Amino acid sequence: ARTSVDLDTILLIAASFGVGTAMEKTGLAATVAEWIVTPAMNFGTVGVLAAIVLATMAVTEMITNNAAAVLIFPIATAAAVQSGTDPRAFAIAVAMAASASFLTPIGYQTNTMVYGPGGYRFGDYARLGAPLTLVVAIGIVGGIAFQWRMW
Repeated sequence: ARTSVDLDTILLIAASFGVGTAMEKTGLAATVAEWIVTPAMNFGTVGVLAAIVLATMAVTEMITNNAAAVLIFPIATAAAVQSGTDPRAFAIAVAMAASASFLTPIGYQTNTMVYGPGGYRFGDYARLGAPLTLVVAIGIVGGIAFQWRMW
């Protein structure tokens, strides 16, 4: 059992908890949230939600989904507060968007596992994952906006 544990993944997730807490306590999360909220507010609360979903999806393609959720969560809650929305809606959006990694083979463990044996190229993920990512993003934003009556 000890040899099957990926220590790098455990360390990345553990470090991201510290980084997420530091972002919140230093005010960086609020500052980044302001950068997202200010232009997105032109499209209303749904625009802010969409911006958070897209930011989460972008980050989850580069690091694990758990680490992406931990890093974006304080930014999302700060964005929710700044836009006058229930932070729970944004927390759910982050959780769902962080699990929607379809654009790269490094964003999620299963993608990495099938990359070599399946004979895929890096670009295959983006080509096939982009439409799926778009559909999932629209579903997340639409479903949450409907549930929390953001229209």
